[in-house]
Amino acid sequence: MMDLSEKQWVKHAVMHPFEGFEDMRWKKSGSLKISFAIVALFFIGTVVHDRLYAFHFMNSYDRLFNIVPYIVKSIVIFAAWVTANWSVCTLLDGEGTLRRICIFSSYALIPYVASQFLTTIMSHLLVNDEGVFISCVYAAGLIWSGVLMFNAVKTAHQYSVLKTAAAVVLTVAGMLVMMFLLVLVMSLFQKVGIFIYSIYTELQYRFRV
Repeated sequence: MMDLSEKQWVKHAVMHPFEGFEDMRWKKSGSLKISFAIVALFFIGTVVHDRLYAFHFMNSYDRLFNIVPYIVKSIVIFAAWVTANWSVCTLLDGEGTLRRICIFSSYALIPYVASQFLTTIMSHLLVNDEGVFISCVYAAGLIWSGVLMFNAVKTAHQYSVLKTAAAVVLTVAGMLVMMFLLVLVMSLFQKVGIFIYSIYTELQYRFRV
């Protein structure tokens, strides 16, 4: 089997969606450093696509820049996917480790991340009538990443096609549950913080009086 560098393995996985991850699995290849770099680019691409898109294609800018929604839409979503997939597939006798899931899933994001940057650049070069080309590039990146992600799950856990589809559905469901619980916890902490602050201000007022 081929002997490639880590960067070459990234290209091989992206350009060969059906056997690329299988080759990586047999060679035990994949780099967490590259994986984290891809997730960082995913975050940057999300910000760039939303903030720097040409105004004649998307005129919905918010004057105040808040980084939290972009972290949630990229890093948190990815972390939730990896965690939920590992949790679900552990129950379904999957062979994938947390490290392998993280690496394979991040490599699968590359076409979508590339489409974020490419469509943003195209939005400044094309006119409204040519917007269909931007939509095609964005859709191609999304579909390509979807195919890669499906095969990443299938290869990481050594599942059949049907079992992989079930694992993906359950992973998405697990992500929704995790997000719901996260919102509940954040809401609880917010209420506790408000309660403590109200007690503090009341005591401060009493001592002054």
